[in-house]
Amino acid sequence: MSTPTPPAPESAPAPASAPASSLEATLSAAWLKRGPLACALYPVSLLFRALSGIRALLYRAGLKKSVRLPVPVIVVGNIFIGGTGKTPLTIWLAGTLRAAGFTPGVISRGFGGFDGAAREVGADALASDVGDEPLLIARRTGCPVVVGRRRAEAGRALLAAHPAVDVLIADDGLQHYALKRDIEIVLFDGRGVGNGWLLPAGPLREAPSRRRDFTIVNTPQLDAQLRAAVGGVPFRMHLAGHYAERLVNRAERVAIGALNGQGRRIAAAAGIGNPGRFFAMLRSAGLAFNELALPDHHDFLDDPFAHIDAEMILITEKDAVKCGQIEYLKNDPRLWVVPVTAQLDAALAEQIVEKCRGCPPA
Repeated sequence: MSTPTPPAPESAPAPASAPASSLEATLSAAWLKRGPLACALYPVSLLFRALSGIRALLYRAGLKKSVRLPVPVIVVGNIFIGGTGKTPLTIWLAGTLRAAGFTPGVISRGFGGFDGAAREVGADALASDVGDEPLLIARRTGCPVVVGRRRAEAGRALLAAHPAVDVLIADDGLQHYALKRDIEIVLFDGRGVGNGWLLPAGPLREAPSRRRDFTIVNTPQLDAQLRAAVGGVPFRMHLAGHYAERLVNRAERVAIGALNGQGRRIAAAAGIGNPGRFFAMLRSAGLAFNELALPDHHDFLDDPFAHIDAEMILITEKDAVKCGQIEYLKNDPRLWVVPVTAQLDAALAEQIVEKCRGCPPA
């Protein structure tokens, strides 16, 4: 399948204090087109595709064990490696289900120093122990959140501790076939399917034709080319950030638009899967700033802001979770958090809720 090559997101080179992996940068660029490097890796991607297909088939045939939990399970994930906006979507989904009368819980794999055993994420948990995204989800949704390398074990632990929960959202568990799911949501962003090839020749974990219940594209504009590339009948997701909150005092807030034309020296930093998307959102509000693109899940222990000449440094809410737990960063008056909210079609919410209500009991 030949797919259009979308433009790569703009971002400034990473500074010496937090260099991005040169291999990661090389592959990210190669994955957006079918150039020499991608073509050289293509035979390996055929092997990867065959192995991943066999693995999925073994689960479907029942030759590998897959566990069904006693409540509906909604899996939110992506086939494009890296960040596409799963955390804001999970937060939106939890709120949507709660508004419809459900009591949702969230399970996630965790990240970083997490040892893999199922554990609940308290609002005061350390991001280094449970992962920045699960901690952000717990704080933003107020839902019970349990992390665990084995999603079924995490789900059982959550339901045992919170018997009122009647639907589970599995954050980033699309390829975790050991857990049966009732609804699959596949999320893309403006990069679509890149060059359309699987790893390592392309950015895809699975073929774009893989089945799913809902397709969502996190993009300012969903055009015909992008629709055709991702397949299915996609819904558009838009991430909106209208204000910034000072990290040291989140009650202190300023509208993003109010920063225009004030002559402030502003920087923006992002340690997420696709920093360019955060920078593009700020630019769309008319802001001029210096960019600091950091690796996804950056731990900030190297204090990448120490030598930045700026009066205001805008950071993502995911990064703020970690910065707020580091002594020399949490009181830095230059750091301002930009929360984002996922905005989606009301028809999508209705379809997801209707599908949940129609799920048979285990």
